[in-house]
Amino acid sequence: MAAEEWFDIVDEQDRVVGRALRSECHGNPGLIHRVAHVLVIDGQGRLLLQKRSLCKDVQPGRWDTSVGGHLDPGEGYYEAALREMREELGIDNVAIRFLYHSRLRNAFESENVATYLARYDGDIRFDPVEIDAVRFFSPEEIAARLGEGFFTPNFEQEWHMFNDWRHQSF
Repeated sequence: MAAEEWFDIVDEQDRVVGRALRSECHGNPGLIHRVAHVLVIDGQGRLLLQKRSLCKDVQPGRWDTSVGGHLDPGEGYYEAALREMREELGIDNVAIRFLYHSRLRNAFESENVATYLARYDGDIRFDPVEIDAVRFFSPEEIAARLGEGFFTPNFEQEWHMFNDWRHQSF
């Protein structure tokens, strides 16, 4: 059995103020921790989503952001995004572009998130322990399933922020 993960705990300004175990952070929204997301888009403009393993402790079996992972202690958002993309999807040596910072606050947890964008049309080799399936979705397919419980609440929040970013960038 793998050792439990440690997270840097940060304040509202994203400054490190301590460390806590994953099990302490999940279920305690007072412990703000850091997460990196990567949205993977193919040449047709479709977004890759991952179906979370049924063994996951948070939102099992729901479709979620292409890549999402906690930062290791002392790790930066950019480095974590590249590491998580490699670990979760087997995507390596692909450029990522910073999009925006956001804050996720709910009754279960509090996360400071940095979101990046990658364009990729190659092979996906996902981690079957973490992920049950991956699939590219068109924006129309995503819009049609919002609010049904098909996606994680975190992804639905991410989708709205991504759409806001897209409309401001073009």
